[in-house]
Amino acid sequence: MNGRIKASGGAVGGGLLVAGTTSDAGKSVVTAGICRWLARQGVRVAPFKAQNMSLNSFVTREGAEIGRAQAMQAAAARVEPTALMNPVLLKPGSDRSSQVVLLGKPVGELSARGYHEGRQEQLLGTVTDCLAELRRTHDAVICEGAGSPAEINLRRTDLVNMGLARAARIPVVVVGDIDRGGVFASFFGTTALLSKEDQALVAGYLVNKFRGDVTLLEPGLAMLRGLTGRQTLGVLPFSHGLGIDEEDGLHVSLRGAVRESVVAPPHGAQVLRVAVCAVPLMSNFTDVDALAAEPGVVVRFVDRAEELADADLVVLPGTRGTVRALQWLRERGLADAVVRRAAEGRPVLGICGGFQMLGERIDDDVESKAGTVDGLGLLPVRVRFAVEKTLARPVGEALGEPVAGYEIHHGVAEVTGGDEAFMSDGEGRSLDGCRAGSVWGTHWHGSLESDGFRRAFLRRVAADAGRAFVPAPGTAFAALREEQLDRLGDLIEEHADTGALLRLIEEGVPEGLPFVPPGAP
Repeated sequence: MNGRIKASGGAVGGGLLVAGTTSDAGKSVVTAGICRWLARQGVRVAPFKAQNMSLNSFVTREGAEIGRAQAMQAAAARVEPTALMNPVLLKPGSDRSSQVVLLGKPVGELSARGYHEGRQEQLLGTVTDCLAELRRTHDAVICEGAGSPAEINLRRTDLVNMGLARAARIPVVVVGDIDRGGVFASFFGTTALLSKEDQALVAGYLVNKFRGDVTLLEPGLAMLRGLTGRQTLGVLPFSHGLGIDEEDGLHVSLRGAVRESVVAPPHGAQVLRVAVCAVPLMSNFTDVDALAAEPGVVVRFVDRAEELADADLVVLPGTRGTVRALQWLRERGLADAVVRRAAEGRPVLGICGGFQMLGERIDDDVESKAGTVDGLGLLPVRVRFAVEKTLARPVGEALGEPVAGYEIHHGVAEVTGGDEAFMSDGEGRSLDGCRAGSVWGTHWHGSLESDGFRRAFLRRVAADAGRAFVPAPGTAFAALREEQLDRLGDLIEEHADTGALLRLIEEGVPEGLPFVPPGAP
């Protein structure tokens, strides 16, 4: 391959697919860890996920929407994320349908049946072309699978697990979460349910989230090798509070960025308590990760009105279903609680869909097709849903500090008043959002990652809430993210068989891997 780089004594090229025995087995973090480990060796590496189902997404510099996990993995690889890294993104709008985002642009809504019975097969060529382009311009491409490769009901149309591995002839490493239990059965069963042709690509296993003495695991690993003819390429220890952007599911964010994080002592006299309303189809809830990283800021997700009582700041996050989320807030009494807070001058922040819910009126014939719906009436904003999605990477300033973010929304906001714009250009002209009293709203995701702005905003929140909280002056969110990515690289370097991984990436699928019966019919 052109431009191969000498790393650890050998030329590195080609690809590797990181599959998992289940969803949330650790594919995303292992992929990121391998990317960071290779990048530290001087290898030009890129991440890839053929098809991602997630409500957490990101906008690349060329204005393409991709999964946040792939953006995080690109950061681990120290490369700029592009649409090639996640050619198909599915954004659920209900239990049975999703918006299909192809090469960074939405192309329509499809039911699960419609996607798996028609469109998915048509996309295999696009997916393999994207992977081929990445392999042409990089020394190594580390691919992430989805769910389990042994989902035999979906194998015919698969383009993200064994379908991709077969098409691209790349070796597969299967990750299993030992913290869930049953990891040996999961490894064996995953392999034994694959066809002979698919099994020929499964080169080994990685145990994830192990606690305790690894020597106690070794007899089982030896038996697994005897049963499958495949070695375990590493046992990765359980690590608290990595806080990186995985795929989807509230439990991921709680585990990584909030629940397992150690809240550092406050820089001032008191902590600041943040309650995030866990609305349906919540998207880009990673926006609050930057708040959770602040010493003395305690972030929790809530779904009951009484849980807002002691919060200093309430956040209405983004959502794929603004009208549905608004109805949910009303049904649970959260809407009334937020309105009462605003009347008392207590801080509220709405981001993207949350911003839209805080307005006076929503006209939606696109997302929910509900027509005109009353908002919470806390901001002088009228929202109209457009067919065309806004995808942008804006920059500006807010509260006297530089701020950058990204926009992903169909709703177009008309601001008709308020005390001030939220985001503005360098000359004070409004760019986005507004404030009315202690209520703030913006479409900009990721803005709280701008350190100066985040500290200025928290000072305003603390003043409005009457809390003796002072933001720590040295918190640098980008540096914290880099430390987390280095921790992932350390996990691979210290606990995986990196020599074996390099051989797979460089030399491809090993010859003579045995068949494990019964195999898929």
